[in-house]
Amino acid sequence: MKLTFLGTGTSFGVPVVGCDCPTCTSDDPRDRRTRHGALIHLPGGRLLVDTPPELRLQLLAAGVESVDALWLTHDHADHVHGIDDIRAFTARGKDLPTWTAPEYEASLHERFRYIFDEAVQPPLGSSKPRIVLNTFEANQPVTILGEEFVPVRVPHGGPMVYGFRVGKLGYVTDAKTLPRDAVDVLRGVEVLVLNALWFGRPHGSHFNIEEAITAAEEVGAETTYLTHLTHRVRHEELLERLPAGVRPTYDGFVVEIE
Repeated sequence: MKLTFLGTGTSFGVPVVGCDCPTCTSDDPRDRRTRHGALIHLPGGRLLVDTPPELRLQLLAAGVESVDALWLTHDHADHVHGIDDIRAFTARGKDLPTWTAPEYEASLHERFRYIFDEAVQPPLGSSKPRIVLNTFEANQPVTILGEEFVPVRVPHGGPMVYGFRVGKLGYVTDAKTLPRDAVDVLRGVEVLVLNALWFGRPHGSHFNIEEAITAAEEVGAETTYLTHLTHRVRHEELLERLPAGVRPTYDGFVVEIE
């Protein structure tokens, strides 16, 4: 199994428009973070996690030529507003099986009616994404591309976000806490992915870095990778300040998982 981090930034991305802070003006390419997205390479195919606004650019940068399934963690704009770029994989008539929680089904149908309403047909010579929407329940395994995925439900302020466990990988983004049932599902993974914004000041719907480290200790993974990072932390600073077993990610970073 292989995990590619396509985008590792928050909803603002990095650099932030109009900001001249040290991270936004950094010449370190690891400090340039597009909105959240990832790709899981499995023996049975490739699973895309979320469709951020920069999806096309992320796929080109990572050399991705095909995607076989899609997992949508929730319906916030920075996680779904690149969904039209799925056309690149479905324009020749291939449907893309997509998984999300039942509570986001109606929202996706409403916001992207042109995709899901069969009465809406693209003009001759054009296309629209061909998506088959499937739903799952928290903690109940589903089989995707021949692998067992266990949905992990975590609070994100008001709404809930759905990460997953597949094999020795646990993947959680946009969490504020890890409930007990989530920890139980994730315990035993070798690689854990968590969101983390910055050091110090708490946030109402995301882990700060200290909270993410505490959550990582509770799960007990060999290595925890932090994503969904803001412009308040530089990559080099994270390398210097994070404890052993916790590492920052950056766009294009690849992890091999046995």
